[in-house]
Amino acid sequence: PNFLARVCKYAVQGEGTSEGALINVIVGSTNAEIEQVKDAYKTLTKHTLEKDVASDTSGSLKRVLVSLLQGNRDEGDADFDQAAQDARELYNAGKARWGTDESTFNKILCTRSVKQLRVTFREYENYCGEDIEDSIKSEMSGDVEDAFLAIARIVKDPQMYFAGQLYKSMKGLGTNDDKLIRLIVWRCEIDLVEIKECFKIITKGKTLEEFIEGDCSGDYKHALLALC
Repeated sequence: PNFLARVCKYAVQGEGTSEGALINVIVGSTNAEIEQVKDAYKTLTKHTLEKDVASDTSGSLKRVLVSLLQGNRDEGDADFDQAAQDARELYNAGKARWGTDESTFNKILCTRSVKQLRVTFREYENYCGEDIEDSIKSEMSGDVEDAFLAIARIVKDPQMYFAGQLYKSMKGLGTNDDKLIRLIVWRCEIDLVEIKECFKIITKGKTLEEFIEGDCSGDYKHALLALC
């Protein structure tokens, strides 16, 4: 939590706000992890994380992140009737209307349990014939699209989400060093072994270590490889 608290501190207190870092950390954390990060952040900065995020972000993204920072996501089992109802609500809030009612997406995606959302996303696809990710992409844009996509992908397969984020940090010209370090340091003692297997699926066989070898150099490269 101390490392993630520092990530959040630099994300909101550096020049400009690093929305990507906030989305990674806040969306990717469980209720218990969010409480630990909030406590560590308050010790580190003497501020509350909710207040700093609220003052440094705006609009729909602010509402999503502040909702998640309450740490109120349900952790119970799936209710199939509720899933069917939520699927219809999501459809009516997005594809079925002109303009998107993001508050409905916020209410459902930020508070329902992971088990509940998995069933809801299946019900949604059965109901309207489209994957929830495709609907989010067509209905939203910018940082709030990134946040809702992150929620959907973590619900479906958290390790595949983090593997995709690692791949994005290194593909193309240049490496997003902050993101690469953040993800490896954070996940190395949680689920990096599983993430590395997902990474090989995304890259069609190339390992995370091979990507780091090709993209990084010097002590920085050796430090990352040691954590892998």
